[in-house]
Amino acid sequence: MFLLNINGKDVEVKEDKKLMTLLRDDLRITSVKDGCSEGICGTCTILVDGKKIKACSQLASKYQGKKILTVEGLSEREKAVYVYAFGEAGAVQCGFCIPGMVICAKALLDENLNPTREEVKKALRGNICRCTGYVKIEEAILMAAKIFRENLEVPKNESTGAMSSDMHRVDVEEKVLGTGVYVDDIILPGMLYAKALRSKYPRAKVNKIDISKALLHEDCVKILTAKDVPNNVIGHLVQDWDVMIPEGEITRYVGDALALVATNHKETLDEVLALIEVDYTELTPVTNPADALKADAPLIHADGNVMSKELLKKGNVKEAIKNSKYVVTRKYKTPFQEHGFMEPECAIAMPEGEDGILLYSGSQSVYDEQHEISLMLNIPPEKVHCQSKLVGGGFGGKEDMSVQHHAALMAWHTKRPVKVKFSRQESLDYHTKRHAMEMEFTTACDEEGNLTAMKAFIIADTGAYASLGGPVLQRACTHAAGPYNYQNIEILGMSVYTNNVVGGAFRGFGVTQSCFAIENNINLLAEMVGISPWEIRYKNAIRPGQVLPNGQIADESVGMAECLEAVKEDFESSPYAGIAIGFKNSGTGVGLKDIGRCLLSVEKGIVHIRTSAACMGQGIATMCTHMVCETTGLDPKLTYHEAPDTVRTPNSGTSTASRQTVVTGEATRRAAEKLKEALDKAGSLEALEGMEFFGEYSAVTDPMGAPKENPISHVSYSYGAQVVILDEKGKVEKVVAAYDVGTPVNPKSAEGQIEGGIVMGLGYALTEDFKTEGGYPKTKLGTLGLMRANEAPKIEVKLVKGPGKIPQAYGAKGVGELCLIPTAPACSHAYYRLDRKLRCQLPLRDTFYKKEK
Repeated sequence: MFLLNINGKDVEVKEDKKLMTLLRDDLRITSVKDGCSEGICGTCTILVDGKKIKACSQLASKYQGKKILTVEGLSEREKAVYVYAFGEAGAVQCGFCIPGMVICAKALLDENLNPTREEVKKALRGNICRCTGYVKIEEAILMAAKIFRENLEVPKNESTGAMSSDMHRVDVEEKVLGTGVYVDDIILPGMLYAKALRSKYPRAKVNKIDISKALLHEDCVKILTAKDVPNNVIGHLVQDWDVMIPEGEITRYVGDALALVATNHKETLDEVLALIEVDYTELTPVTNPADALKADAPLIHADGNVMSKELLKKGNVKEAIKNSKYVVTRKYKTPFQEHGFMEPECAIAMPEGEDGILLYSGSQSVYDEQHEISLMLNIPPEKVHCQSKLVGGGFGGKEDMSVQHHAALMAWHTKRPVKVKFSRQESLDYHTKRHAMEMEFTTACDEEGNLTAMKAFIIADTGAYASLGGPVLQRACTHAAGPYNYQNIEILGMSVYTNNVVGGAFRGFGVTQSCFAIENNINLLAEMVGISPWEIRYKNAIRPGQVLPNGQIADESVGMAECLEAVKEDFESSPYAGIAIGFKNSGTGVGLKDIGRCLLSVEKGIVHIRTSAACMGQGIATMCTHMVCETTGLDPKLTYHEAPDTVRTPNSGTSTASRQTVVTGEATRRAAEKLKEALDKAGSLEALEGMEFFGEYSAVTDPMGAPKENPISHVSYSYGAQVVILDEKGKVEKVVAAYDVGTPVNPKSAEGQIEGGIVMGLGYALTEDFKTEGGYPKTKLGTLGLMRANEAPKIEVKLVKGPGKIPQAYGAKGVGELCLIPTAPACSHAYYRLDRKLRCQLPLRDTFYKKEK
């Protein structure tokens, strides 16, 4: 037994344990987040006698007699300053890392109230943020320093909520102070802890699973295997993913579950799992698509190793290339990429009502969870009640079932609350990744640099299961020709099953990969023509009224040329600047159902905004609040945005494809118009008590291959140009980005999205390397290469607009995915200008960041 002083109070500790466990589980101090338990990410940062430490890696007994401080222990003045500064700077996105960042700020400002930006960066170097790109966190800390230094009164956060105003995010306070609830912050009475036994091999026959010894463990409550699953095969779009691999069947990757164990205490889970005996026959895995396509390759799924195929043809490519003055053909290779969100996957399920399940999760769609869990349990969807808590980052990596279905299955059998949580290493090893792709691109132009044709062959590694492999391949193909004005294209794409980790949705959604290829080819053509890389892009950039390579007529909102104009001087002012452009659809498109829904209800004088659109940090609640306030003129303080809930909020589809601002934003605007009409008649909100106003928007598009001259593939596109500037040593000195995102809903929020995407894109291009060998992931968080604040360059964001705007959502277009798409090719081009070496593979080799061995 020993004493600790925590937030000014003495606490008696009876049993020594990790300090983070004591703080979170025993004392319920949940601003201290468990992001990795490895001392790497910094989300558990606290102060001990004024010095930063990471609570996950230290025993509590080490700090007897010392003063421990968490965000909960800050003075009221400090709390007010940090909430204001982080809100005013736009420094909060998913929020999972923010309490740790605030503690770093306090440690710095307690010693130095007039820090430079470089000193702020240095103070943050132990903490990772995957959302923001650090720029606005640094600005928030500098702002807080000024308020403390000059003893200023904390300004009031006043905003009308009008479009394009810098309103503070509606969730800023709970995320800065750590009072917001993520799933792992919840502990319920009688809660069990569950964990799956995963396959020892990427490909092996499971002969027998013996759970007899494990069942004898004193803390073991229940062990489930495939025979205990009512419907053992689920999947996001394609039902091909086993909940658990049954005896007699063959595993497809090391993430395959064989058994699910529940215990009373989470500390004993690994002990029980170790007692399960599995007899395998190890088989040779198929670890690259080329081998999977061989005639004698083993079938990973019964219907073959080609998961999906796309063919896009327009014009006469063969003739156009034959008649072109210049032609370039190159092969490109891009790797798997880890999402690296700061909150590992976690879900809690419990019985509800008669034979029902209540699920708490942090996913990208509560309705997708409801669908898959009801499918697995063979019960009606309405029996599965899904609620979202705060989501600590996603970027596409929280679309598939990871822990949710296992929590629901165990709760279904035990009739008790069950928590399932991935460790950071499990998250790295088992959840989906950006698809690795191999591509061959041919691009042609005439003697003046006018693009004439392109031909591409794309092979994507979708890994063991389909996930979103089909749509990702589709986007890679539909965007492969770039945001240019030419119509001769021929693109063949294949997504292939292997025994690798599953390829799924990831910010950029296939376009990131094909953009790397087309933009490098464009640079080579410019060199052959004898014009600058900027000029060839400006000459060919799509403009309103012209036709995109996919046949769609560009609308009046297109601002591709304006983006290029905005970065021209930045590109031409440096000999080591690289340039690239890109575009990205908003919405599911291609003829598929794409509906946004919003229900506004007046409850106790407050307008409740109810939509199931998931916020992973991009600011859905703030966006919807802007839509309501712009339409009705109501004060934001009279609104409240509810978290996604399948009982309370209508289905607005998955937060993916940069769709929610356009689709759910327009649905919210339509609901708000009805509220405004009623408000004008009634004269007050009080007179509308209990009334509801529903808005729905369906994005109507044409399917792939539609027999129309100018099909509408997507209701809108966003456009962007990036310039990456190197110093003479090859270090990225600055990135300048100009983006057409239509009407920015909240400019600081849009800038923050772009800054975060750029740093993620720099990681993809230069530092990150998710390594696998023979189907086994070989990467840890500490070796992944995520950029930290002191490594991130200066970033300048320019928001530009085209001559018109789309009719939906006051002209707002998506930005979440577009922001990182041009980054890797811009980096590649910058290095080409530095040393004349063409780099066709990511991450780029022989650079300041990765030297040739």
